[in-house]
Amino acid sequence: MGEKVVATRAELSDRQLYRRKLQGCLDALDRMLREGRFDRPKAMVGLEIELNLADDLGRPVMRNEQVLASIASGDFQTELGQFNIELNIAARRLTGHVLDELREEIDTGLRYADRKAEEVGARIAMVGILPTLDLDHTGLDAMSHNDRYTLLSDQIQAARGEDIALDIEGVERLTVESVTMVAEAAATSLQLHLQVTPERFAPVWNAAQAIASVQLALGANSPFLFGRELWRETRPVLFQQACDTRSAELKAQGVRPITWFGERWVDSALDLFAENQRYFPPLLPICDDEDPVKVLASGGIPKLAEMRLHNGTIYRWNRPVYDVSGGVPHLRVENRCLPAGPTVVDTLANAAFYYGLVRVLAEQPRPIWTRLPFAQADQNFHTAARYGIDAVLQWPKPGRGARGTVPVAATELVLNELLPMARQGLDEWGIEPGDRDRYLGIIEQRCLRRTNGASWQAATVHVLRERYGMDRSSAIAAMTRRYLEHMRGGEPVHTWPVG
Repeated sequence: MGEKVVATRAELSDRQLYRRKLQGCLDALDRMLREGRFDRPKAMVGLEIELNLADDLGRPVMRNEQVLASIASGDFQTELGQFNIELNIAARRLTGHVLDELREEIDTGLRYADRKAEEVGARIAMVGILPTLDLDHTGLDAMSHNDRYTLLSDQIQAARGEDIALDIEGVERLTVESVTMVAEAAATSLQLHLQVTPERFAPVWNAAQAIASVQLALGANSPFLFGRELWRETRPVLFQQACDTRSAELKAQGVRPITWFGERWVDSALDLFAENQRYFPPLLPICDDEDPVKVLASGGIPKLAEMRLHNGTIYRWNRPVYDVSGGVPHLRVENRCLPAGPTVVDTLANAAFYYGLVRVLAEQPRPIWTRLPFAQADQNFHTAARYGIDAVLQWPKPGRGARGTVPVAATELVLNELLPMARQGLDEWGIEPGDRDRYLGIIEQRCLRRTNGASWQAATVHVLRERYGMDRSSAIAAMTRRYLEHMRGGEPVHTWPVG
C-alpha cells in the first residue's frame, strides 16, 4: 500500500489500455507457470506488523512522519492513517530457532521505535484497533501524505458514487452515515508471508482459507471501534464497509466487494489473479512501460507491474503475491486475517500455530477443502470474527469416510485436533522443540483459559464500569492505558489480570 504512485488524469481514465496490460501480465504469468520459471523450493517466511501511535494517555497521535523521521530505519514505513506505521521483517528460512530469532528482532525493533517515537510525543501501540480512536480522528486530514492513498480514496469514492457509511451490529451497534477511507486505517494487521512453489500454492492457500476462522477465534484483538463494543474482531467488517466501492444497487445485484473472503477453492495461483481481473474494475489504472510478453520472449523476468498493483487494491484475507527477488520470480501466500498484538510473544505464537498447521493441512491425503464446503469456511470466518474465543464453528466430521460437518467450539477444535497438527508441522519445518513448545503452549493456554486480546479488553472495560462506576469513555481510556502497560511488559495476554 505504501508504494509511491504518480498519475495523471489521462492515465486514470485509460482503463482500456490498463485492461490490455493486465491481460498481458496474466498471459505472461500463465506461461511462466507452465514453463516452470519460478524459484526452487525454499521455506522462506516474512512478517509485517501494522502499528498505532498513541500518547501516554492512550489517545491517538497524528505524527507518523515525525515518528518515522525519528526512527530513521527502512524497516519502518508509513501507513494509511497518520496514526499508523508499519514494521517489515526481512524474509528468512523457517527452521531451527527462527521463531525465537524473530521474537528478539521484533522486540528489539519495537522497543527502539517506542523510544524514538517518545522523543516526538508518541508511543507504539500494537493492537488491532486502538480503542480510544474516535470518528473525528479519521477525516481526510488524518490521511498520510502519499499520492497512492489519495488516489485510492478518490477512486473508491468515485466508484461508489455516494458517501461511505458504517452499520455494524455486534454486542452494541455502530451506525455512521458518512466516513472517509481513513476509517479503514483504524484496523491494523499482522501479515504472515510464506514463499511456496507453484505446485504447492493452491494447497497452502486452500489450507490457509480453511483455518482463517480458527486464527481469528484465537487471535481476536479488536472489540472496540469509535467507542462501541462490536465484534470480537471488528476489523473484517470494518474493512468491508469502509473500502466498499459498491452502491446499494450493486450490492443487490451480487457484485463482489473488494474486501473478499473468496467463493471457491483454487487449483492454481493463476485462478486468483484471473478472478481479480474478471471481477474487479481497476481502482488505480496506472500503466508501466514494461511489455511482459516481450520481456519473457527475450529471456527476462517481467515485473508484472499492473497485475501486482491491481492485486494490492483487493483485500483478500489470504492474498496471492507474485514477486521477484535477486532476478528470480517467486510466489507467496500472504495471510492477512490476524490483528496486531497484543504482545510480541503472542504474535509469534500466532505465527507458529499458522505455519505449523498450514504445513500439515496442505499435505493431507484427504485435504480439508475436499470435506469443508467453501461457503461454510466463509461463514466460519465471520462467526469467528463476531464471537472470537467463544466461537462455535462448523468442522468436518472426524473419522475415515465421514461426511458433512458438525458444530464444535473453536477452543475444543484447537486443543483436540489442530494443536497436535501444528506441533507436527513445526517439527516438519525443523523448528527447535523448545521454541515449538513455548509458542504453541501460549495457544494452548489461551484455549484453556478462554482468553485472548479481545476478551481481555472487553472484560476489563466491563469491570471498570461495573465495579468502579466509570463512564464508557473513561473505562475504555483506562483499559487502553493498562493494555499498553501490559503490552510493553511482554507477558502473553492470557496471563494479564482483568480490571
